[in-house]
Amino acid sequence: MAVSFKNLIRACASVGLTLCAAAAAQSRAMPLDKQHTRLGFELSTRWGQTLEGQFPRYDGVVNVLPDGRHQVSLRMYTADVQIADHERYAKWARGSAFFDSKRWPEVVFVSHPYDAATLIGGGQIAGELVIRGIRRPETLTVEPAQCLRPALDCDVVLSGAVRRSDYEMDSLKLAINDRVVFLLHARLEPPGDTP
Repeated sequence: MAVSFKNLIRACASVGLTLCAAAAAQSRAMPLDKQHTRLGFELSTRWGQTLEGQFPRYDGVVNVLPDGRHQVSLRMYTADVQIADHERYAKWARGSAFFDSKRWPEVVFVSHPYDAATLIGGGQIAGELVIRGIRRPETLTVEPAQCLRPALDCDVVLSGAVRRSDYEMDSLKLAINDRVVFLLHARLEPPGDTP
């Protein structure tokens, strides 16, 4: 299902990016393909164990701006967070000590405009990340594409590391490292699939 411009503008406004909202009103939206896109994160314990988290529910759209650059907007819902094979950690991640999904039901990322060639050759996509109501500049690293039409014929693979303490997620410091790595494998809905 396509993310409406209204929802995109709401996402942009939630992070205070009025330019994003203005650009969205004049752009062409390409929704993420929910059958193939995977949005998640990794945490590591002090004992070397990796915890793999997923956002099974999200909304995402890539806008082609009038100047040809792209801008991505993601909204990930924290109440649905899962951590593979570790329901106890999943409850902790959804709870008040981490994402605090009752108070802060969404993690939002809105990129700054970027050149579409970044998806082919790799590079950096800067933007604003909001977790627990705290907005900070963050950067995602794009891996070089494995096909000629990234996001259509193969995944666009992005990652970005943040410190959870920057977002007031300070619990279990002795057990879980401060670094959180966001991992995104994204595809767009094929042209013609949207109304």
